[in-house]
Amino acid sequence: MTETSGAAERPVRVMVVDDHPMWRDAVARDLAEAGYEVVATAGDGPQAVRRARAARPGVLVLDLNLPGMPGAAVCKELVGADPSLRVLVLSASGEHADVLEAVKSGATGYLLKSASTEELIDAVRRTAAGDPVFTPGLAGLVLGEYRRLATEPVPAAGPDEPKAPQLTERETEVLRLVAKGLSYKQIAERLVISHRTVQNHVQNTLGKLQLHNRVELVRYAIERGLDDA
Repeated sequence: MTETSGAAERPVRVMVVDDHPMWRDAVARDLAEAGYEVVATAGDGPQAVRRARAARPGVLVLDLNLPGMPGAAVCKELVGADPSLRVLVLSASGEHADVLEAVKSGATGYLLKSASTEELIDAVRRTAAGDPVFTPGLAGLVLGEYRRLATEPVPAAGPDEPKAPQLTERETEVLRLVAKGLSYKQIAERLVISHRTVQNHVQNTLGKLQLHNRVELVRYAIERGLDDA
């Protein structure tokens, strides 16, 4: 699996974190065989933070139940230091509280360990592209939580705070479809534009709104009612 940077293509850099050696090795092997560059693995929380900072993966495949430091704390610390990092949680737990904690900590997606190898490989690909990936049934839960958060009072802007940036009509259109939960591929098909053009619109919107990832973008859109538009 490759990502494009200018004219050059390079494999997506992935790190796998899990405290079970056989599971960790199997996931790393499956991803390597699928064309990803596995740059590091780790078996506990503190080790994950240290190695991720050194290896700088593009995608972190992360278990939540880790010795030394919970996976959600690892996610929060690493994404806080590098907002471009994509985190795909791969967990045995489908508990709603675990899912919401992971997303609030900065995870891009959440996949159960019952997923097939093909589903995992596809999830890492989509995570690297910035798409939120959730085991079926969990996406609605996350969107529901965003809607709940969006009803909470937002502090009024002070007189010295800048006005909200203006988005183009197409950027707003893409943002509305992102809020509805469509993938980049589905948005491209809906608007009859290329996948790369959708990515460019999303990146431009993130920059204008000073947001870090698609998860934050979805919440921003829901707060403004764009998902119902």
